[in-house]
Amino acid sequence: MIIGVVGLGMMGLGIAQVYAQAGHEVRVTDALPAARESALSRLAAALDPRVAKGAMTAADRDALLARVQVVEDLAGLAPADLVIEAVVEKIDVKQALLAELETVLAPEAVLATNTSSLSVGAIARGLTRPNRLLGLHFFNPAPVMKLVELIGHDGTDLSALTRARDLTEAAGKTVIACLDSPGFIVNRCARPFYGEALALLEEGHDPAAIDAAMQAAGYRLGPFGLIDLVGADINLAATESLAAAMGGHPRYHVFAALRDQVASGALGRKAGRGFVTPPTPVAPPPEAAQIVERIEAALINEAAWLVSEGGVSRRGVDTALKLGLNFPRGPFEMLERDGPATLRARLAALAAAAPAHLQGRYAPAPGLEAM
Repeated sequence: MIIGVVGLGMMGLGIAQVYAQAGHEVRVTDALPAARESALSRLAAALDPRVAKGAMTAADRDALLARVQVVEDLAGLAPADLVIEAVVEKIDVKQALLAELETVLAPEAVLATNTSSLSVGAIARGLTRPNRLLGLHFFNPAPVMKLVELIGHDGTDLSALTRARDLTEAAGKTVIACLDSPGFIVNRCARPFYGEALALLEEGHDPAAIDAAMQAAGYRLGPFGLIDLVGADINLAATESLAAAMGGHPRYHVFAALRDQVASGALGRKAGRGFVTPPTPVAPPPEAAQIVERIEAALINEAAWLVSEGGVSRRGVDTALKLGLNFPRGPFEMLERDGPATLRARLAALAAAAPAHLQGRYAPAPGLEAM
């Protein structure tokens, strides 16, 4: 199989590495000449530390690089069986690119978008062969993160989904199928992780103390550390996109503290300052258990709302959040630990204490009400 990748930023180059490492010929391109010209040297630089640590031999590195061919334009991708676009997150750009790809690829070729938030069905509109389009959402850095979300829209052929799954699983990834709904699994279910922390911040809690509470409960990064890692601007864009797609429901409320952070330019690690950047060691606060219970209650409830809509399993959600966000446990594992009665009581207490515009945020999912 020949794999094509369009877009040679960090994500696109990482996706190319994934498939080349699995033994496939990979053809890559980018609209920017500088990105094409530097692609192989950047990929080599990414692989060199693995060679230095003994995780890869120099011969294996050279063989991987030899399987990656940079082509000048989309026509060079013509023999590809699967082409993944990893370009800017703008629907008109993606639609134009995919429409052009259709003119050079074989009719049976599979087209995939790496979108993290856009509707795959909406991207498919206007394509000649929308049945060959699907979503393959990799997580950054693609060679390291095990999770890939597989998204089919209403018209995607089963054969296209099967080919994409088989190739990606053979490349060592865990593929979780999800509906073409806002945020898919991970980006949707992650909103309360950030949102409840931001609510606590606006109520006067210290961001470093909130993170310390979550880390003491087994989370590799607290919510503010994760925002700083990804970038507050990226987090805000994802939150606003999901809030708009979900009709402004209080569960996706965009907190003023996040908007203010972006407006101040304190975007996190890339800016050298953020919510908890530079880091200052802080002990978990006395109310650490209550902080963890609150954030986890909102996480479980959001996951339950998603499962109640169909198309994804509890096990799939747990796996996605553990692999996609490095959570120590999935929301349904938390539910099994705490029990639905305890969760309902926590949600009711949060609703009673919330301001009027946020009370609907804590309405229990239908599945929880039935338990």
